[in-house]
Amino acid sequence: MALLNYIIIIILLSLSGLFSGLTLGLMSLDPFDLKRKVKLKDRYAKRILPIRKNGNLLLCTLLLGNVAVNAALAVFLGSITAGIMAGVVATGLIVILGEIIPQAMFSKYGLELGSKFVWLVYIFIVLLYPVTKPISMVLDYFLGGELPTMFSKRELRLFVQEQKKHNNSDISKHEFQILEGGLGFSERFVKDVMTPVVNTFFVKQDTILDKGKLQEIHARGHSRIPVYFETSELNKVVGILYTKDLIALDPDDNIRVKEIMRANAHFIKENDKLGRVLDIFKKSKVHLLIVLNQYKQVSGIVTLEDVLEEIVGEIVDEYDKFVDMRQVS
Repeated sequence: MALLNYIIIIILLSLSGLFSGLTLGLMSLDPFDLKRKVKLKDRYAKRILPIRKNGNLLLCTLLLGNVAVNAALAVFLGSITAGIMAGVVATGLIVILGEIIPQAMFSKYGLELGSKFVWLVYIFIVLLYPVTKPISMVLDYFLGGELPTMFSKRELRLFVQEQKKHNNSDISKHEFQILEGGLGFSERFVKDVMTPVVNTFFVKQDTILDKGKLQEIHARGHSRIPVYFETSELNKVVGILYTKDLIALDPDDNIRVKEIMRANAHFIKENDKLGRVLDIFKKSKVHLLIVLNQYKQVSGIVTLEDVLEEIVGEIVDEYDKFVDMRQVS
């Protein structure tokens, strides 16, 4: 008889540990995160998601099972010990073997271990259903369903930075840079990334595109050049000269810039954020904007490349003489 009691105690201790570990392990799993993992073909998430969807029913089943097992365990431990010793032994076994150890294991390997005992959870859901279902329905009514976890941009950036520190991540250093840049670029201002007017190459609308001027434009290496009124000292840009439009140009024809420029200059303010700038680039289908200061005077230019560099890092081509024109006086 004593041997049977010991066997029953071992079984009850195992069940107590499983219920305790499964409560922590399964309930700590976000069902929305599990859905994403299922889409990524995660076999562990695929097993757990069906029972995790109904969180309150799962919680009631695990807690009721744990309480029932611990109550039975206390009874059987009392049959082999008596008095204070029974309480000490029961508490020690339940706390160490039924709570601390299994919860420590499931908190670290909740997904893997939880998937291995899904079959056992299904059995207890069926056995305890008449009691747990009404309780879970009441909880669903008053508490509602589970909500997805929402992160702010700052939290996401911090999350990316923490992931960056782990050597076992399959995300490369360059990909981390793009993630961080993509989350932070929209909060920066045009004045932080623009090329100041002092470092910008402009041409006058009445400039004659002779051989010397064409050679100068070619040497500059720009694909788009802002065009301004000769008498306005850069206070009014009237168009953009596309260097690709100069390919078939005969320098002996004495054509003026205003005859070949495109009157599609777009303007932006220094204090506009880059998120808005990128939207303008996408909608207007241009790659260069003229930047105006608070007095509506031209203070520089900003290109699509300037915005993209805030996301992917510096982009340097064969024509760039300087990596960052903002640092050139």
